[in-house]
Amino acid sequence: MNTGSNKPGEAAVAEDRTGTDEVTGERALGSRAPEFIKARRALHLSWQVGVFIVGLAVVVAGIIMLPLPGPGWVVIFGGMAIWATEFVWAQLVLRWTKRKVTEAAQRALDPKVRRRNIILTSVGLVIIAVLAGIYLWKFGLQMPWKIKDQ
Repeated sequence: MNTGSNKPGEAAVAEDRTGTDEVTGERALGSRAPEFIKARRALHLSWQVGVFIVGLAVVVAGIIMLPLPGPGWVVIFGGMAIWATEFVWAQLVLRWTKRKVTEAAQRALDPKVRRRNIILTSVGLVIIAVLAGIYLWKFGLQMPWKIKDQ
């Protein structure tokens, strides 16, 4: 059992060998750098700078992929996960995001919400089919940019 603190007077947090908090079941916040890196201030600072730069490159690549083909949001969250290996603020953002995604998934599985979504999708498809039918009835199989005044 690790008490989470070696300093006297600080409250000890119960963690198992994997660094998981026994009360909340979440991993403890803080740096995940190897101990020999954390032991040396200059090495740890350069490690943090490297992690920040790599995470920033991944996040920027994800932002570029948002309008372009590619898994933009997945890459952005991957960059956040890289930052979360070293920075507490990124760990907190990822925990909040995971909570919100889990809540949204639970809401989506609610039978009333599923029924509403199916009805809205069906109505939307009927509207699109009616508009496509009107277009085909009026203009036939002609592309919109080739239609002359009729």
